[in-house]
Amino acid sequence: MNTRLFAATSCIIMLASSCNNGSQPAATPAAASVEASPGSFAYDLSFLQHHDSVIVLGTGEARVVVSPKYQGKVFTSTAAGDSGTSFGWIHYKAFEGPADPHMNAYGGENRLWLGPEGGKFSLFFLPGAKMEFANWKTPAAFDTEAWTVAGRDERSVRLKKTMTLINYAGTTLSIGIERSVTLLDRAKIDSMLSLTADADVKAVGYRTVNTLTNTGDKAWTETTGMPCMWLLDMFNPSPATTIVIPYSGDTSKPATTDYFGEISADRIKYQDNILFFKADGKSRGKLGIHPQRAKPVAGSYDPQHHVLTITLFNVDGNARYLNQEWNTVKPPFSGDAVNAYNDGPLADGSQMGPFYELESVSPAALLGPGQSLTHWHSVFHFVGSEAGLDMICRKVLGVSITKIKGVF
Repeated sequence: MNTRLFAATSCIIMLASSCNNGSQPAATPAAASVEASPGSFAYDLSFLQHHDSVIVLGTGEARVVVSPKYQGKVFTSTAAGDSGTSFGWIHYKAFEGPADPHMNAYGGENRLWLGPEGGKFSLFFLPGAKMEFANWKTPAAFDTEAWTVAGRDERSVRLKKTMTLINYAGTTLSIGIERSVTLLDRAKIDSMLSLTADADVKAVGYRTVNTLTNTGDKAWTETTGMPCMWLLDMFNPSPATTIVIPYSGDTSKPATTDYFGEISADRIKYQDNILFFKADGKSRGKLGIHPQRAKPVAGSYDPQHHVLTITLFNVDGNARYLNQEWNTVKPPFSGDAVNAYNDGPLADGSQMGPFYELESVSPAALLGPGQSLTHWHSVFHFVGSEAGLDMICRKVLGVSITKIKGVF
């Protein structure tokens, strides 16, 4: 579908159009209409419904959009109903035309990939292929193929996918994936983050539980290689958005900062065991935190729209994490547990986004036949007064809104 035509014809949508997935919002009568302006939840939901029978989970004004067709992604969410901000970045152009041979970047604020991307056990390069973009391909099982709905209700959906992949070491991996997405009510959000209820701050939160199973008849070992789970959240940037990642340990550098070339010093800061990273979508860079330094939390703050985003996930400081860099020289178990990415123009001036990402990674899945590994990853968005957001930020990320706004 032509995106310009969509934008012209979807200025007004009926709320009833968002109710074809069994989770009808109760806050607004179905007969009412809202203006679907770009950037709103209604606009993105209408666009997605032209391409997919998405599942909408809802409670009050909090909504989450899940797509079985597009690999079980959470495409977007909102804390304020149809007219509220749509938090996920959606790549509208990717829905048009033929599939891309390397990666189909549809967007989405939470997707599950399998890694490693690079290294001697890579899932993105054929055995023996030179690790360069021409040979890089995202496996279809988590790039273009639909996933199966295993169960659902008004606030949750379970999905599953079986796949057979060949890694860079030439090992055939038989894999089963189960993934659940559960919308959280406000009491559960406050409980998970140890917050005091604040009626002046709106919130949406959801928890994903992702389980990987070795469905083959051979163990995954240091010789055969093994996969890991990789959760990536794509969000909309603003000129002043800042990623905030707490870390533990001493004052030595806690992060890998040269995934795509060294990140400029004026875009990354370390203060009081917190890493700050510009998320303005204007300069391409990726960083990672080693599992021994990582904490199970990361976030970002957008002062332009008063949006505080928090992600929670499990980290095992004693486990081995797979290196994902595009080389076979670095030790395979030297990977990071937490990553962040800021999009920006490529050398030729082209750009996919802009967007930014918060990411978490599971340990290497050293599993015998029939064994499983589970990785959970939760996402929360808060909108409201800076005073209310500041209390949440101090409690969860250990830093004030004022400090975040002034760090750059």
